[in-house]
Parts: sequence; structure tokens; C-alpha cells
Amino acid sequence: MIKLNLTVNGAPKQVICDKDETLANVLRENLGFTSVKVGCGTGQCGSCSVIVDDKLVRSCSMKMGRVKDGATVLTTEGIGTPDNLHPIQVSWIANGGAQCGFCTPGFIVSTYALIKSNPSPTRDDIRDWFQKYRNACRCTGYKQLVDAVMDAAAVMRGDKPLDDLLFKIPEDGRIWGSKYPRPTAVAKVTGTLDYGADLGIKMPAETLKCALVQAEVSHAKILSIDTSEAEKMPGVEKVVTHKDVKGKNRITGLITFPSNKGDGWDRPILCDEKVFQYGDAIAIVCADTEKHAKEAAAKVKVELERLPEYMSAPAAMADDAIEIHPGTPNVYYTQKIAKGGETAPIFDSADVVMEGDFFTTRQPHMPIEPDVGFAYLDDEGKLCIHSKSIGLHLHLYMIAPGLGVEPENGVMVQNPTGGTFGYKFSPTMEALVGAACLATGKPVFLAYDWYQQQTYTGKRSPQFTTVRMAADKEGKLLGMETDWTVDHGPYSEFGDLLTLRGAQFIGAGYDIANIRGEGRTVCTNHAWGAAFRGYGGPEAEFPSEVLMDELAEKLGMDPLDLRYKNVYRKGSTTPTGCDPEVYSLPEMIDKLRPKYEEAKKKAKANSTAEVKRGVGIALGVYGSGLDGPDTAEADVRLEEDGSVTVLTCWHDHGQGADMGVLGTAHETLRPLGLKPEQIKLHLNDTRYCPNGGPAGGSRSQVVVGNAIRVGCEMLMAAMNKPDGTFRTYQEMVDEKIDLLHHGKWSAPANNCDENGQGKPFACYMYGLCMAEVAVEIATGNTTVEHLTFVADVGKVNNFLVVDGQIYGGMAQAVGLALSENYEDIKKHSTMKGAGFPYIKQIPDDMEIIYVESQRPDGPHGASGVGEIPLCVPHPAIINGIYNACGVRIRELPALPEKVLAGLKG
Repeated sequence: MIKLNLTVNGAPKQVICDKDETLANVLRENLGFTSVKVGCGTGQCGSCSVIVDDKLVRSCSMKMGRVKDGATVLTTEGIGTPDNLHPIQVSWIANGGAQCGFCTPGFIVSTYALIKSNPSPTRDDIRDWFQKYRNACRCTGYKQLVDAVMDAAAVMRGDKPLDDLLFKIPEDGRIWGSKYPRPTAVAKVTGTLDYGADLGIKMPAETLKCALVQAEVSHAKILSIDTSEAEKMPGVEKVVTHKDVKGKNRITGLITFPSNKGDGWDRPILCDEKVFQYGDAIAIVCADTEKHAKEAAAKVKVELERLPEYMSAPAAMADDAIEIHPGTPNVYYTQKIAKGGETAPIFDSADVVMEGDFFTTRQPHMPIEPDVGFAYLDDEGKLCIHSKSIGLHLHLYMIAPGLGVEPENGVMVQNPTGGTFGYKFSPTMEALVGAACLATGKPVFLAYDWYQQQTYTGKRSPQFTTVRMAADKEGKLLGMETDWTVDHGPYSEFGDLLTLRGAQFIGAGYDIANIRGEGRTVCTNHAWGAAFRGYGGPEAEFPSEVLMDELAEKLGMDPLDLRYKNVYRKGSTTPTGCDPEVYSLPEMIDKLRPKYEEAKKKAKANSTAEVKRGVGIALGVYGSGLDGPDTAEADVRLEEDGSVTVLTCWHDHGQGADMGVLGTAHETLRPLGLKPEQIKLHLNDTRYCPNGGPAGGSRSQVVVGNAIRVGCEMLMAAMNKPDGTFRTYQEMVDEKIDLLHHGKWSAPANNCDENGQGKPFACYMYGLCMAEVAVEIATGNTTVEHLTFVADVGKVNNFLVVDGQIYGGMAQAVGLALSENYEDIKKHSTMKGAGFPYIKQIPDDMEIIYVESQRPDGPHGASGVGEIPLCVPHPAIINGIYNACGVRIRELPALPEKVLAGLKG
């Protein structure tokens, strides 16, 4: 042990700690400065940034033995507080810099150090700084962060008044369609919002810390599990195995379609008979400290019999492959599409036919905050689980039978969440902490490190897709044939629904009268397939959008002209045979065209022998909702002080659920004349909040938003007097009129049939992207220099939130196109190894153009937004590479070596 005297945020502090302990842990756990976030834990993300003796450091990788006695330390808490914000924090709020907010304190500290060293930074200076100090963000796309630094520096120099950054309520009091800051913004920029690991530090003293015993092979029979040595280790309370789980010890995948050949009960909570993928949980060690738990976990002995490991769909589909789940074929679901007439005669007689084989990769979600959660038994004996879940009611019903708990005896709560991007649509550690709590009878806490985040949680399912398109010589699309194979890993949850997306979105956006195709879901031993932003859209629209460019070249047409000729207009139908609810794609193309023509001229003028530049385009469509009559509920209650409380589960990945609820409710309640601060939010706790449904498929603004709208309208109707004025709280009580009203809304939609035909969504999102890229001929390295995104997501609730979703989605699409992968488990288990895009990999030059088409079924005309920005840019980038240098990439990501091989070939 060592003793150090430090000055932290201007106050003297004494710490006694192990010299090998990290500065991050000492600041967080010994001193309580929880603005210091630990993300990757290896110095690759910058969320733990602090200033030590005027030097910016990543505190997760700084051992206390290197900290000098008498050192001064500055954390976010020392820069500004909720009631005394620093200009950097004000600027972060004004520019929408805090989305999930987990990385925000690290950026605030880093920015403070930057401006102190360079009071007048350029945009390039800022990008160089954040790249050098490895400040990583997965949400924003970085552009808003650079904007925030520029504004903050201007204020600190005296070149701009701070008042210019403060939001001012319009005279009409309306915040819908504005840049009103999200309610959690102040807590995020000051580091005072507690995420899961922060709450874990503040749990009761008797809370047990958990460590997992995980599989280090991808497929094996379990012969024995010996916990005897581990149970004797210091501090160990219990080693929990499958024998301690009282229920079915399975997480149900909730099979969507009867034709699915599985039963959904294929994912063990704790492995009993087999290991199905690398990282599967076999046992949970519960001990007094995390260190003791991890030391004991290393002593659990698991005897295995290795089985063939099928790490791709073709391997699992081979004739000699064994069934991964005995009794269920590895190809367990098939989805057909049949729209219009037979396609064979059309292809036989068409003027032009184009065909291609494509592959989209196993993209990892890579949130900065690793998975974390805890569980306890409350005074009523109910099992309470707090986590990053974005589907609380859904997850309760998925895990309760496996744990042996009746759903009414379970409570699920979402902690403030440092990004999920869809991986938390699947329960991850919820069942594990539930099992540990029930087995020990004590509160338990489990935090993954970033390696576990990569190796245990689900990934985007890779997809092999073949598309054929037929057209006449004028470019009119006549027919399409498709075949797609989804590698969904070992667990079936939502795999059939994901495969349906191929029928719904391959070729989406175009009027194609005749379509035939078939897709299939395949069980493999690689990482299980989890929802990821776009959920099938990026996989479906990449092949058809690249093939559209190839078809245009064969026809001798400009790619934009070919698209314009074929996009939805009145009389067009979607691949599922229904009418689009709006027809904005021609207008979107018209808005892009002058920029497109200018970009082509610029690319030609600026290309050299060493660096070739090109322009690519792509369009995309995605539904806002879960298939069919998707439903949500919300309660709206009038309070004694005249304020209104909204209670629902609008789960927050970091995308801005708080602002979504507030903006929708405030717009509906405008006749009451309420100020935004008079609307209170009570969100994401199944004990109190009705079921809003999971936050996936960009459904929340449409489906939960409509439920809120209905509840607010019901309340106002109850408050309404015959003279058109509204009753007060006391008048409502005196007249015995209900103060609480239950809003419920179901989408006017239906499920697709066995041929993929139907009206699965009430609202859609439309996107058109132009990518300007540069390809370095000597290396094959591709740089995206500019992205332009034309978006029709209906009427915009809040531009800070929606801008952030589009910028962030574009950034993730750059990663999908060029760098991100989780194929090699060892290589791709770190941020750098998995191809995480830092700020210099994302263009600073990004532009959004809105076409706000009023949605007939959207609340106040809104549609969703989260999915569409990741459905479109990656094919635009790939098309841009071809336009630049003539290399066509059909398998993602387009790593430099692939492009270089194409150049040499």
C-alpha cells in the first residue's frame, strides 16, 4: 500500500491504495468522483480523461505508483457544476454534444486542456487533439463536438457572448421542431448522471460482486464443472452454476413465426449440457470484492469435449455438419418473397440483366460503456433487475421462466445508459444477475470489461446476398430475384424477424412490380445475432444499392438518373406490395442533384495520380415500428401543482428518449399553456410505467409517441369545461374526475404473409446519401471526405436529437463500410482491433438536408429516425470507391488490402 496526498479539483485529498491500482478506480471508488468513466479500460477510448499536473491523461491506464505525491488532479466535477456551468459545458448542451453522455465528461476535460493550451483552435486542431488523446464517441459522429469546442473557445476568448448559446423559448412557447436541450443534458455534461457502474459503487455494503466463468471455445459438450477450489477462495460467498437456477435455465427467443423449426428455448442462462459460442457463461462467482470474484473464477475447472465449430453460415449448412441444437436443423427458418408475376420470363426477355453476390459483415456495436447491471430482492420479495435493457417488459417475459420467477414478481429498471445501438434488444446479463441474486439472497453487481462486451454480447448478423435485376433499355426496372442467408449465431431470438427484413428491404425505394426470392436463418457457433441499428436494412440495401450502380453503368446511365426514374411515385408499391405512406423520394433527389453535379466536377478536378476521388450515392427506406399492429401504452397524470407527469417505457440507448417524451407531450398539451419544465418524466421502470415496448426499429417516436399523444388528449378532454377552458387540479378532484389517463395506440398495419406481402409498418423513413471519397492508390486506403444526407423522417420533434441521430448513424456506416468487424475473436476484441472509427476516420464535413413530409399516422406528423442513417451511407461509400478508382467491393468492410488487390487486379 502507498499513501498519497493529492489536490483534486482544488481540495486536498489523502488516498491509501495499492500502487498497482489505477488512478481511475481511486478517483471513482476511493474519492467518489464518478464523472471519471471507465469504458475500454485500456486507454483506447478517453472516457476516463483527467488532467494531472496540467497534463491530459487517460486515468484507466495510469497506475497510482506513477502519480506523484502532491499531484493536482482535475476532473469534470472541478470544471463546472449543475448550478455553475462552464462555457464548455454550455456549448456542449447547445450543440447537442451529449447524446448517451458516457464519453462526455472525458471530452469536457480534454477540451478544457486543449483550449488552455490553444485558445484559438481550428477545426483541424480540434480533430488532431481528440485523435491524439484517443477521445472516442460512438453516438455523435463527432461533428457536433468540434462545433461545441469552436463555440466554447470563442466564448472563453470573449469573441462570443455566452448568452448566444442559451436556448430561448419562442414567443409562442412551442418547443416542437426546435433545438430545446434534452432534460438530461446538464447532468451529462457535469458528470453527475450515474450510469450502471456508478450506481454499483453506491450499492449497499453487503452487495456481492460477480465474475463470470466463460467458455474459451466456440462449441463443446460440458463433461463436468468443478467449483470446489473456487469456493474455498477468500471472500467467496457462492459459485452459481446451472444447478442453482430454479427455472428452465433458458432465455426464450420468442419465436415470431409458426414455420420456425426451433422452439426458441435454445439460449442457456448458465451453460449446462453444451457451450454454443465463445464467451458463453458457465458459472458466476459471487464474492465480497470484484478482485476476489475474478481470482476465484479462474479456479473453476470446466471439463469439455470439443465439437466441430461452425463459424460461418456455409460451414453450418454443409452436408456433414451436425445439428448445433440437437433436434433443430441448422437452417431453421425460411422466408420467401413473391410479388407480382413470375420473374423467369422477365429475365429471359429483358434488355439488360445484372447480378451480384454480396456480403455484409459481423459488425460489433462497440458502445463506450460496457454492459453492466445489478439485482436485489425488495421488501416485497420481488426480484429487481437494473440494467441497460432497452426492452424492460420484453426482457422480463424472456427471462422470468428461465429463472423460475413469475413475471408479476419481477421488476425491471433501465439505468442511464451509455449507448447500446441495439445489442440490448437482447437480454445479456439480466438473467445472470437475477440468477446470482436468487441463489445468494443478496444484492449482486456485475460489470463487464470491454473484452467481455465484445466476446459475450450479440453482433450484427452477417448476410450473404445474391441479387439479380432486370431492366429495359430505358432503365425501367422490370423484375428482381433475390437469395439471402443470415448467419444468426447459435441463438434464435429474433432471427426469423431479421430474415424477413430481406424480403421487406432488398430493392426498397424502387417500383419493382415483380419479385421472387428466398432467405434463410442459419444457426452457427459465432457470436449470436443481436439487433443493431438498421436491423436488416444495412444488410438488405447494400446489395441492391451497389447493384443499381452496376446496372446504371451497363445501361450507360448516370446512377442518380437511374434511381430517379424508378423511385416510388403514386401507384408504386413497396416490396411487400403496399403503398408507401408518402412519396418524397423524387423531391429528395431533386434537392441533392445540384450538389451531386458539383461534387462530380470537384472530384474530377481534384484527383491526382496518387489519390483518386469519386462520388457515390445510395438511397434507402426503413420502417418505423415492429411488424404488424405494434402497440404502446403511456399514462398521463395531472399533479396538484398543475404540472403533468408522463409515465411510460420509452427506453433510451442515448438517442434522446427524454427529449422524445417531453417534445411529444408538450406539443400535445400546448392548449394547457404548460412550460416544458411543468412536464415531468417518469420513465423505464416496470413497477410504475406501462409497457411502451422495446426501443427498436425506430418505433418509439411513432408508437410510444402516439400513446403519449392519446394519453395527453384524454387528460385534456377530461379537464375541458363546456366554455372551452380547463379544470384545475382541485376542480378535477371536487368533481371526482380521473387525474390519470391511460393512452394506448396500435399501428394500423398487419403482418406479412408467407410470401412477404402485407403492410408491416404504418410509417417509414427515407434517406438519400452522397459520399465523396478519396482512394490512395499506393495503399488502397479510403478516406470519406464529405457526406451529404437527405432525410425524410417526417416532422422533426427536436433538431438537436435528430441531427445527432443522423450524424451518428453516418459515422457508424463509415465504420461498416471501411473498417469494423468481429470475425477474428482474438484480433477483434479491442476497439482498435475491431476497427472503431476515431474522429479522423469520420469526415468533419457532413451535411443534412431535411424534407419534412407530414406522416398521416405519426404523432404530430413525425416518423422515426434512428435506423435510416445506417442503411444508406455504406453503399454510397462503396459506390464512391468504384467511381474513384474502378474497384468494386462487394464484401464489407472495404479494407485497404481489398481495395489494393482490386487495383492490382
